[in-house]
Amino acid sequence: MNRILKTGIKIFQCLYCIIKCFPTQKKVTFISRQSNSASLDISMLEKVILEQHPDFKTVILCKKIEGSILCKIGYCFHMLRQMYHLATSQIVILDSYAILVSILNHKPNLLIIQMWHSIGTMKKFGYSILDMEEGSSSQIARIMKMHANYDYILAASDAYKTHLAEGFHYPLSKIVTLPLPRVEALESSQYAVGAREKIFLSYPQLREKPTILYVPTFRKGENQEFAQAAIALADAVDYSRYNLIIKAHPLAEFKETHPFAVIDHRFSSFDMLFVCDYVISDYSCIIYEAAVLKRPLYFYAYDYDRYMSTRDIYMDYKKEMPGPICSTAAEIVQAISDQACDPENVQKFLRKYVTPKSNHETKDIVDFIFSRKKV
Repeated sequence: MNRILKTGIKIFQCLYCIIKCFPTQKKVTFISRQSNSASLDISMLEKVILEQHPDFKTVILCKKIEGSILCKIGYCFHMLRQMYHLATSQIVILDSYAILVSILNHKPNLLIIQMWHSIGTMKKFGYSILDMEEGSSSQIARIMKMHANYDYILAASDAYKTHLAEGFHYPLSKIVTLPLPRVEALESSQYAVGAREKIFLSYPQLREKPTILYVPTFRKGENQEFAQAAIALADAVDYSRYNLIIKAHPLAEFKETHPFAVIDHRFSSFDMLFVCDYVISDYSCIIYEAAVLKRPLYFYAYDYDRYMSTRDIYMDYKKEMPGPICSTAAEIVQAISDQACDPENVQKFLRKYVTPKSNHETKDIVDFIFSRKKV
């Protein structure tokens, strides 16, 4: 396996040497493996870049590495597109790990920004979990030069710069406090109204009662236990008082149904925040967005001991989480009924982990990037 990887890297490096002969353009390229379409953060940044720097053009390359062999072969061809735009751009912005960004030797005038794909961090990732059950092999990480070549990494606050520095294996000097554009969107009444209306059109029953949103993190290889826990929660809710939306992680193989709960596969977790009154999560970074919207937070940690031993998080979970931590569905439903989440705890948590909102987060990032643009 290692020999195959090393051979593949050499082939890409040889091709890239040829492609780098193309001239550099006034171009910003976005690369993501998170989805097959542009995220809200990418779309907002692109809009401001084109407004403020009309002499630049933008290219968006969003494609997931899917499970089938054919899809993975297709991704290899997609990487050739990435290679061309890496060779001919002045700026590249990432929201996830991009193989070619790390393994190739780029032109010295290419600026590479890693903005990551969540407002805050919680669960450990990257170099923090090498050789752990949910992490990468340290040997593979070395061969693939995991997370190499970033000029700067964006963080939502100073409080978790050390988390990013450890996960990405970078010095603190490379971590810059600039919250993601979606923080600005969370404050936009126009965006909120649009998100609510499109969801209400699909689920008109959500208008009638307070809505609980369950947004768990992804658990590698534990789909059956998660499905059982999610259905236990759905069975525990009193539907005469509440609606329940179950919004599983996009990578989770969750195909369960329930006669009363809304099990959604159409809308993003982000948009679902605008129609809910209570948020249940576990170790997911969606809690930062929920906190910005001042939603009460509850934590369904049915697998706490195992999760901490196989993945772990960057903070003291039981001390830091700003709401009740429950191990059973019955406990968490009762906690919501008792209104057990203190709003001040949520805001205290937010003030620590997300820098106070400027209402022009997108512009701040664009200004920073272009101020660091290489000649």
